Amino acid sequence: MAEGNWRIYVATDLEGASGVFRFAQTRDTKSPLYVQAMEYLMGDIAALVRGLREAGAARIVVSDGHGRGDNFIPHLMEPGATYVTGGPRKPAEGLDRTFHGVVLLGYHAMKGTRDGVLNHTQSSSAEMRYWFNDRESGELAMAALLAGGFDVPVIMVTGDTATCREARDFLGRSVITVATKRGIGREAAELYPFQETRAAIFEGAGKAVEAIGRCRPYKLPAPIRCRREWIERTERPSETRIAVREASVRDVKKIVDF
Repeated sequence: MAEGNWRIYVATDLEGASGVFRFAQTRDTKSPLYVQAMEYLMGDIAALVRGLREAGAARIVVSDGHGRGDNFIPHLMEPGATYVTGGPRKPAEGLDRTFHGVVLLGYHAMKGTRDGVLNHTQSSSAEMRYWFNDRESGELAMAALLAGGFDVPVIMVTGDTATCREARDFLGRSVITVATKRGIGREAAELYPFQETRAAIFEGAGKAVEAIGRCRPYKLPAPIRCRREWIERTERPSETRIAVREASVRDVKKIVDF
């Protein structure tokens, strides 16, 4: 293992993990498909942790970010990291200014991305959309903004090809991206074998550590102009309407729940 004192924070989601391409794999926590998807996620995490350790990371914190935040399987936790799960807890629990980089593992593209597998922003049932300073943004940008609030850059993103493209659009060319699948539609994908995606994640982790000095924290001028749109039911169950909320936010931890 290379010598180093790098501190890396890993934020996870489920939709962008290897082998996940249907909402049935990400919604019902009691479903066998969901449990299987959790196992897929743990395999991706293990490859990342091994790669980060090989590259010299001395401290790795992995945070469970999907749904209620209870998607980790303890007996599949790769040694060499600690794992934050369960709730309630604050956004980016455990992240502070002492970290050198953030990895977004298993992320997905924002709502409306045509080739984005399981694309949505925060809620696929309410079909939420967010804008920050007039730029539509998804969960990837939100996570990067939270990290930027601690002056920590995102150094690596994994997910489908659309997610990788979105990462480069928001975070620049220095961020390392690893595609776990190619999106065809919202629930259609060209999947890559696990052996290949895990090898790519392992290799990407090493490149991400090397990129720490080149990546910059993602920040927006404050106050941030926030806009949220979502679908809500009317008094008639068969009817819906678009609801809108706007706010001016200085604390980036409030950009989701303003």
